[in-house]
Amino acid sequence: MTKPSFFPSLRAGLLAGVAVAAFCALNVNARAQDAAANPAQTTSPAVPVPQVGGTLNTNPALVPDKKDKLTKEEKRESKVIQSKDTKQQLRKDKKVTKDNPLAGQDAKLPDKQLFDKALDASKRGHFDVARLDLQTLLNTYPDSQFQMRAKLAIADSWYKEGGTAALTQAESEYKDFITFFPNAPEAAEAQMRVGDIYFRQMDKPDRDYSKSRHAEEEYRLMLQQFPESTLVPAAQQRLREVQEVMATRETDIAAFYATRAAWPATIARYQTVVDTYPQYSHMDDALIGLGDAYESEARYVRTLKLPEAGKARLEKVYDDQASAAYKRVVMEHSASAHVEDAKDRLAAMNLPIPTPTPEQMAASVALENSRAQYKLTDRVGLILFRKPDVVTAARVGDPPLVDPKPTLAPQVTRAIVADFNTALNPNASTAKVIAQPVVNDNAAPADTAATAPAAPAAPLAFGDVPTAASGSGGGSAVMTAVPGTASGERTTGSGGGSMGVEIVSPNSPTPPADNGGLKAVGPENSVPLPAVEKAAPAPESVNDIKSGTQPAAQAPPANGKKVKPDFDKSDESSSKHKKKKGLNKVNPF
Repeated sequence: MTKPSFFPSLRAGLLAGVAVAAFCALNVNARAQDAAANPAQTTSPAVPVPQVGGTLNTNPALVPDKKDKLTKEEKRESKVIQSKDTKQQLRKDKKVTKDNPLAGQDAKLPDKQLFDKALDASKRGHFDVARLDLQTLLNTYPDSQFQMRAKLAIADSWYKEGGTAALTQAESEYKDFITFFPNAPEAAEAQMRVGDIYFRQMDKPDRDYSKSRHAEEEYRLMLQQFPESTLVPAAQQRLREVQEVMATRETDIAAFYATRAAWPATIARYQTVVDTYPQYSHMDDALIGLGDAYESEARYVRTLKLPEAGKARLEKVYDDQASAAYKRVVMEHSASAHVEDAKDRLAAMNLPIPTPTPEQMAASVALENSRAQYKLTDRVGLILFRKPDVVTAARVGDPPLVDPKPTLAPQVTRAIVADFNTALNPNASTAKVIAQPVVNDNAAPADTAATAPAAPAAPLAFGDVPTAASGSGGGSAVMTAVPGTASGERTTGSGGGSMGVEIVSPNSPTPPADNGGLKAVGPENSVPLPAVEKAAPAPESVNDIKSGTQPAAQAPPANGKKVKPDFDKSDESSSKHKKKKGLNKVNPF
């Protein structure tokens, strides 16, 4: 019996054997050629490498380096690829450690469990539950190591809850924390949060600015009390943003007064901005507005009919103040947007344009480059939400911690009056007020005393001023005059003189002759009024209804039963009383 063959026929088997023999011969020939080309490799022993089929590969060119293979395996084993869940858990643990520095410490203690439970509830938005657990911790474990953190966590829960009432309570809690733990590192954070409370409630510059003022005070207090804190840069930036809002408010008010030609008020507002907020983003506009206000005053002086010498002196005073403001723009704000406007105004005044120093140019460039640019999200937020515009606030420089004395409009007005007097009377000395003796009822008439020139005398001391009791009847008049001028003489403004002032008591029997015919203030008849009579007693009220009686409308029925009211079915209807239908509509009964 013959065994079955793999090949279908003897011829196929012979062909397969010839093919295998030819393949082996080609392989031996190729190895011989490689050995002839690379004789160095023939000396190295062949290291057998196991193949998939179980045979050994003795080709040295196909044997990998064992050292390199182990190095790659070690690198591959040392590199651990974290899954998505592992990364998320690591981030969560890192955030928990940041929010709660005491996480993982004494986890089995009851106060620690209460603290962790409260933090978890606060993170989920259950602020009332968190505060209840924290208050329980404070009351139950007075010696716990979590007392300080629990106190701060209560304030943080109010802050995160938001709202006017919650933020007010948060401010109170933060202040209490600073009082109880003034030396703790978290005290600076608490003070920073107090400023953030008012910063969140800030409105636009043209609205109520009380929140902005409080925010400025709290940030300044934080910088003064905790200068070594890591939150100092953040507090300085917030303070710059708050001062940006305050400066915008003052500038807007000054621009409003400028449209009404109220130049003293305009100068006062612009000068306050220049002195108080040096890092304002539109400081060039404020300085140009200040110079324009002084230039408007100079133009007003040119329209007045004054002596030419005095007018020229006044014009020079206001032109110098305007040019000083324009030159400050060119020197200190050379990188601002409106520096060319200041240069044009100086050229129009025929004044030389100054050149800033390299240090001034570098400081201005650094200040302008630190400001952020508007983005689409910023513009949408300013349109949709009622919040101030602090995008262009400075990012460099130390904000001022103390405000200088503000410039007020009455001060500017008095300065303008003094400038007028000095320009029109450059040689005039300061006038001193001289008082005349007290004139009583038996003295000479006032008109004769007014025509007499005032005798020069030394200034009166405080004890020399006469009182009303020194006169006979309490009615007296005091004359004051300026040296070199009669007490009753009227002088014009161009002459630079002063006008005498006469104060007449209301009790004087006759007004002076030069009083213009005006009567003294007060009633003509000074007889005291009679005493007020006591009101007559009110008559006693009498009850006309006898006791035990009741009106007929309220009297109960005689038989004790309630009588149902009449019901008209023709007009009304209900579930029990239906309207008349059919022929009943015409039935009058």
